[in-house]
Amino acid sequence: MNSFPSAVLEDGHRELVDAFESFIRRELVPLAAELPETADQPPAELRAYVRKRSAVLGFYAGDYPEELGGSGMPFTAVVLLHHAAGRSGCPLAPYALAGSDGPSPLLRHGTPEQVERYLVPLVRGEAARCLALTEPQAGSDAFRLTTTAVRDGEEWVINGRKTFVSNADRADVALVVTATDLGDGAGPTAGATAFAIPMDQPGLRIGQRYEGMSGEPLFELTLDGVRVPAGAVVGGAEGVGAATALAMDSLSRGRLVVAAMCNGVAEYALRLGVEYAREREAFGARIGSYQHVQEHLVSTRAEVEASKLLTLACARLVDEGTEAPENAALAKLTASETAVRAVDRSLQVHGATGWVRGHPLEFLYRYVRMMTIIEGTSEVQKVIIARAMGLG
Repeated sequence: MNSFPSAVLEDGHRELVDAFESFIRRELVPLAAELPETADQPPAELRAYVRKRSAVLGFYAGDYPEELGGSGMPFTAVVLLHHAAGRSGCPLAPYALAGSDGPSPLLRHGTPEQVERYLVPLVRGEAARCLALTEPQAGSDAFRLTTTAVRDGEEWVINGRKTFVSNADRADVALVVTATDLGDGAGPTAGATAFAIPMDQPGLRIGQRYEGMSGEPLFELTLDGVRVPAGAVVGGAEGVGAATALAMDSLSRGRLVVAAMCNGVAEYALRLGVEYAREREAFGARIGSYQHVQEHLVSTRAEVEASKLLTLACARLVDEGTEAPENAALAKLTASETAVRAVDRSLQVHGATGWVRGHPLEFLYRYVRMMTIIEGTSEVQKVIIARAMGLG
């Protein structure tokens, strides 16, 4: 099965994807082979090595400008690379591209000082970050914030608690979204402001550790009287109260990256299912000859191909500057739900073989389940789409 027909790719994209896939096969697959068979997550130092190596080769954070250490790729190319990472089946491949520990879209709006201090090392793979947005009382309703930032002269004083923060144990800087007192009786939740805070800042502590289904740890962050200068506000003075708008500006890209990874994972799961169905024999015939098995795999093929083309079309709209939030919501909803079904069906084809700990499908079964939650749950995507249809 071809990933994308050449007719739907722009000039140079096939060569870029081929080069990235060659890097995965040549350097990452041998490293992954040395990991314990039942290890869900690679060690932090190995992830850091992959990040830096990919940055040297120009893949990591490839859509950032060359003067910042990126490659100046169009966003469509980045989406194709994330798809290739998922499709490879290599557990190290996702870390070769900027994800939850890479350059944040929020920092696209950073001041020159923030770009130099934070963004450049992130783009070059020399540092990592985490995003602290979710709070114990607010999940999908992300901006119902109780973590506050209050101005005190030339500083801001931040107090609160964040939860389910990925990469906190490896981050050099945290992007913390707070409720800001805008004055005039507006109240502490009238606006949201993002701060770039070094992880060693006094008063900022990593709290409880949560173990995710796929082995990815999540952390609680507590902020107890954390004092930061005015220059820590993402976007400077204009960034005060503007974090909601900054986040919305980044959602299309984030959701499309998740969609691309989901499409790749779904394609990988389908490949495993097809290969197994061609080889496995039961009741005197290869199981791929049975109609029920064909139904699993053919249905997956149709859904994956449609989802891939939808995601690619939405990525092109981003490059054209004509994207709309509902487009990314459609792609993310379709791809994440398709990936869950693809892995489930392929595991069903494998039977107990795919269910056993250590089999790629057993891990993927746990891994893809989070894809319908991160970057906005499937239900949130449906609300966005419904509103765009004039239904809400």
